[in-house]
Amino acid sequence: MIDTQSLPTEPGCYLFSDSEGTIIYVGKAKNLRRRVSSYFSRHDLDPKTGRLVAAIAGLDFIVTDNEVEAFILENTLIKKHQPKYNIDLKDAKRYAYIHITDEPYPRIHTARQPDGNGRYYGPFVSAREREDLLRLLKSLFGLRSCRRLPRRPCLRAHIGSCSAPCTGRIGEDEYRERVRRAEAVLKGDIAGLIRTLREEMAASAERQEYERAMELRNQITALEGLRERQHVDRQKTYNEDIVNYIASEGTVFLMLFNVDRGTLAGKREYTFDETEGFLEEFLARYYADHEPPEEVILPVPVDDAVAGYLSHLRGTKVRVVVPQRGEKKNLLDLVKKNVEIAFFGDRIKLDELKRHLHLPDLPVAIECFDISHLSGTAMVGSMVRFLWGKPDKRNYRRFRIRTVEGVDDFAAIAEVVRRRYSRLQKEGGEFPDLILIDGGKGQLAAATAVLRDLGIKVPIAAIAKREEEVFVPGFSHPLPLEKHEKASLFLQEIRDEAHRFAITYHRTLRKKTVVP
Repeated sequence: MIDTQSLPTEPGCYLFSDSEGTIIYVGKAKNLRRRVSSYFSRHDLDPKTGRLVAAIAGLDFIVTDNEVEAFILENTLIKKHQPKYNIDLKDAKRYAYIHITDEPYPRIHTARQPDGNGRYYGPFVSAREREDLLRLLKSLFGLRSCRRLPRRPCLRAHIGSCSAPCTGRIGEDEYRERVRRAEAVLKGDIAGLIRTLREEMAASAERQEYERAMELRNQITALEGLRERQHVDRQKTYNEDIVNYIASEGTVFLMLFNVDRGTLAGKREYTFDETEGFLEEFLARYYADHEPPEEVILPVPVDDAVAGYLSHLRGTKVRVVVPQRGEKKNLLDLVKKNVEIAFFGDRIKLDELKRHLHLPDLPVAIECFDISHLSGTAMVGSMVRFLWGKPDKRNYRRFRIRTVEGVDDFAAIAEVVRRRYSRLQKEGGEFPDLILIDGGKGQLAAATAVLRDLGIKVPIAAIAKREEEVFVPGFSHPLPLEKHEKASLFLQEIRDEAHRFAITYHRTLRKKTVVP
C-alpha cells in the first residue's frame, strides 16, 4: 500500500515503479501529496490511468523550489527512464523538405531527412504544394536539379527552364544570386523579393533591355500568385505555435501549426492516450525537443508554470494565450478543422465496417495478409497495418515463406499468421481490432485455425477477388455487402495495399536470384 500522507505538500516530481522496480510513470505536481493521493482516492479514472494504478508497487519523489523546476525535472526524468505510461510523442506523419545543396552551382530538389549538407526548408505539409513550389522555383530562377552536371545541355536547358551551368552559359556569381532569390521565397520574404525585381525590371526597361524586363515581369507575376496562395498571412514579426485537439474514446488527436512571422510554415500531428493533464504533459515533452516560439496559442487554460517553463527553455519570455474571439480564435478553429479532416475523415468508413461485420469495437487497427509467388517459386507474404483508416507503414511486415513447398496459399497464409501473432503473444504486443485475409473461404479457414490454436480471439474476415465477396467464420455464404459500399471499398483498399507490398517484396527477391 502506497503511503501518501507522508508526502510533502511542496511542488516536485513523483516516480511510480512496478513490482520489478522499473519506473513506469513520471509526473509533476504543484502539491505532491494532493496530486499523488488523487490516483488512489478517485473512482472515475480513465482506463489507462486505471491500468497504471493497478501496476504501481513503489513511489519515489523529488521536491523542487517551484513548478517551473518541476517541469524541467519531469522532462529530464522521462528522457532518462522512458516510462511505459507517459505519452509517446511520435510524429503521426513525416514530411519532406526542399533541399538546396552546398556546391559551386547548388541544385534544388526534394529531401526526406536533413543530413547537414546544404540548407533545408520545410517540412512541407502538402506534397502537392511542395512540388508546385519546387517546380516554380526551378523554372523561375533556372536552378539545376540534376545529381551531376552533364557534359551537354539537358531537355530543361533546351526549353529554357534551366540556366544550364553545365555549359558555361551562366557564371557562378550570377547563378548564386538566383539561388539567393529562390531561398528568399522559401524563407517567406516574397514581398521583399518582388520589390527588388520591380526595381530591376524598371532599370532594364530604361536600358531598353526589353527581353530581360519581360522575364522579370513574368517572375513578379508568378511570385504574386504564390503569395496569394499562402494560407496564413498576418504580417507578424514574431513566431507562433497554435495547438488544438479533439479527445475521443480515450484517445487525443492533436495538431500543432508552426506559424513563422505570420506565414504557416508546417504542422505536426500526434495521437496518444487521454489522461488527466495530457495537454500540459504534451507541451512539456514537445518543447523539450523544439525551441518554443514567442507565443503559444491554446484552446484551454493551462497552469501558469507552463509559460515559465517555456520561457526558461527559450531564454526570453513566451506568451501562452487562450483567445476567446478574434483572429487568434479563428486560427484555433482552423487547426481544429484540420484535426477533424486529418483524423476523422475516415471515421465514417470505420463505423460502416463495424456495422457490416458486426464487430464488438471500432476497427481502429486493421492488419491484412497477402501471399505472392510465381508458380510456387519465391513465395512471400506481406502484412500491412491500417490505423484510423490510414496506412501505418512503419508497422508493415514482410515474410519469406519457410515451411511451404510448391503452390499452397492456404499453408502459406497459416504460416505468416502464426509467425505474426505468436510473436506478438511472446512480446506482449497489441493485437489489431480486425484481421483481414486476401482470399476466400479456404484462406480464411486456414488463418482462423491458427488463431484458434494460439488461443487468440480477434475478429477476422477475408475478401475474395473478382466479386469482392467478404467472408467471416461461421457463415458459408458471403456477407450481404455490395462491393461499392464504403465498408467494402475500404476493405478493397487495404487488400490492394497488402497485394502491392507483397508484389514489391516478391520482385525484390526475384531480382536477387537472377544471375547476370
